Amino acid sequence: MIGTLGRIAIIGGGSWATAIAKIVVQHTHHIGWYMRRDDRIDDFRRLGHNPAYLVGVHFDINEIEFSSDINKIAQQYDTLVFVTPSPYLKSHLKKLKTRLREKFIVTAIKGIVPDENLVCSEYFHQVYDVPYENLACLGGPSHAEEVALERLSYLTVGCSEKEKAQAFADVLTSEYIKTKTSSDVIGIEYSSVLKNVYAIAAGICSGLKFGDNFQAVLMANAVQEMTRFLKSVHPQERNMDDSVYLGDLLVTGYSNFSRNRVFGTMIGKGYSVKSAQIEMEMIAEGYFGTKCMKEINRHQHVNMPILDAVYNILYERISPQIEIKLLTDSFR
Repeated sequence: MIGTLGRIAIIGGGSWATAIAKIVVQHTHHIGWYMRRDDRIDDFRRLGHNPAYLVGVHFDINEIEFSSDINKIAQQYDTLVFVTPSPYLKSHLKKLKTRLREKFIVTAIKGIVPDENLVCSEYFHQVYDVPYENLACLGGPSHAEEVALERLSYLTVGCSEKEKAQAFADVLTSEYIKTKTSSDVIGIEYSSVLKNVYAIAAGICSGLKFGDNFQAVLMANAVQEMTRFLKSVHPQERNMDDSVYLGDLLVTGYSNFSRNRVFGTMIGKGYSVKSAQIEMEMIAEGYFGTKCMKEINRHQHVNMPILDAVYNILYERISPQIEIKLLTDSFR
């Protein structure tokens, strides 16, 4: 048992799930781990690493209880860390018969639940009756690849209950992970969605051969746009210069590890959306996030020209050259 958190399990089998599992198990020396596919679990046990993601990260298999049965993991573990792509969260949860109300739920999903247009903590609260004090989120500039390489990274744990936020932050803290806590769960989740949209915009501009000077102006306008939206949808005191907002925006917009930037670059170079998705073989959360945020903003009426431009390129099939030219005319 780890203080107030009890036993911790990871839900998801991708690169970020693998990186978080590495961090947590180094501290706890035991985790549960739900993966959808039994063949992946078998390969993981045999090889000692995830066969599909971050294959250089090795685990002591004796410290992990694997299962493809989400109910088994949910029943046996007290803290559930959800790290599935947002478009698939509902399909995983449909199999769930275990009540989540008494569990501590951590969402490390940088996306919105499609169709519902809810950030993940709101989805767990409204659909699964999880009280806000049992809901946390994990944010900050943190590419899974760099965490796996133990390069210094900074994570923020958001939760309305400071003691629980600190307990989970303590589990994550190590020589290469520094942590802080925040009460701004909704703000962190929305900023995590929006930074993916802005990274696609940065990639599109890179594909169109815009230089670093313009990319800096784009990011400056992006943080202003993000600030306007957060003030509208969830007004509270927050410092947008914090790493969980500005830092995550910058690393996702600039880094070659960013799948959203890579996806946008391909669109800027002339790929269709479908061909870019096929070639990447990994999910760019920002593609789905763009549509969800556009639908949410139809009710919020915030001035969001970058979001509008990315939506028009991805969903209305407007030429990137035309749309970005209109966007450049709106910047100062």
